[in-house]
Amino acid sequence: MTVRRPYAAALEWLRAAGLRSTRQRLALTRLLFAGTDRHVTVNALHKEARANNVRVTLATVYNTLNQFTEAGLLREVVVDASCTYFDTNASHHHHFFCEEDRYLVDIPGEELKVAKHPHPPPERRSRR
Repeated sequence: MTVRRPYAAALEWLRAAGLRSTRQRLALTRLLFAGTDRHVTVNALHKEARANNVRVTLATVYNTLNQFTEAGLLREVVVDASCTYFDTNASHHHHFFCEEDRYLVDIPGEELKVAKHPHPPPERRSRR
């Protein structure tokens, strides 16, 4: 019987993405990828980390989420200028955003079809 360390899966994810495995990255990886796909904000993940006794600053959560996005582990979904979500489902798909409750719902990529789109406007020369 093989005994796996609690952080083994998180360690493998980070190595595969080419990221160093710091204590904070390991802890945040476990929180992010422990269950089903989800959408998190920086503040929500920071709050969740603190509730799970992970000592991490808001800046570290922000930087880690951006590093994970650059490495392809997450997708960044900008809802508006004041709200960005990070999606643990990095596959091709789209989203519905519920403004009232402020949450995202995944739409599989193959379910969205664009039937018609406008022609681009003619090129305009800038005036000097």
